[in-house]
Amino acid sequence: MRNISTKVRLEDGTITRCKKDLRRLLNLNYLNYTNKTPAVGTFDLPQLYCSTDIIPDYLALYNQPGDYQKTAYTCVCFYTYDNSFDGIHGLFNAIYYNDINLLQNYKERFKDVRFFISPDYSQFGDLQNIENIIRLWKARIVTLWFILELHAIAIPNITYVSEESFGFFFTGLEECEVVAFSTKGHVRYASERKLLKAAVKYTVDNLNVKTIIVYSVCSKDTTSLKLFQYAIDHGIRVVIPQNSLRERNQRRCSQ
Repeated sequence: MRNISTKVRLEDGTITRCKKDLRRLLNLNYLNYTNKTPAVGTFDLPQLYCSTDIIPDYLALYNQPGDYQKTAYTCVCFYTYDNSFDGIHGLFNAIYYNDINLLQNYKERFKDVRFFISPDYSQFGDLQNIENIIRLWKARIVTLWFILELHAIAIPNITYVSEESFGFFFTGLEECEVVAFSTKGHVRYASERKLLKAAVKYTVDNLNVKTIIVYSVCSKDTTSLKLFQYAIDHGIRVVIPQNSLRERNQRRCSQ
């Protein structure tokens, strides 16, 4: 980006030139984060890295801040409706427009959170492709903010819209040793189970993954673990941390 300056008259009448803050003027504040990681693929997606031997033991939903410190290794995740975390005053907009006050509010909200899973911006096969691309890009930007501003461990969330989309959606995750999946909404229908299994296979075959974190609300782990059998067979550790909905369903089944 070129350096552009403008003439400014100082209080003593002196004329000087000051460099314009083009990142602010052009709403390019996100470059503060994307410039610190390689851009990969056709659409220059930010590359992510995640390598940790410490694995979360509880997944707290974004809209349940009272659970953020449930355990010493609680991880905040975004497996909820998009408008709860991506409204006008959402974190991405705070980053995009460099809203200092709003960003400070988010730093306070996430104070002492050590783990995050990348935001789960919803993506669908019947959405315009550009919308799915933008939502993936937004998730990468927010993930970088967690890493660079909060110094937290951010686990990439695996998303996709079809088997044909895997090559694009997985771009930039090749060196990640830990990734996350959600099985919520993927257990009931055979077509969804088939697609998730295909995504798991692609993950194992194409990424450097050693551990998969699973957000599951099923009362029995066997239901979800069947979907990850290919990973288990290839020596990948599959972990299903506790979460509030899973706890509720387990209580219901025990009554």
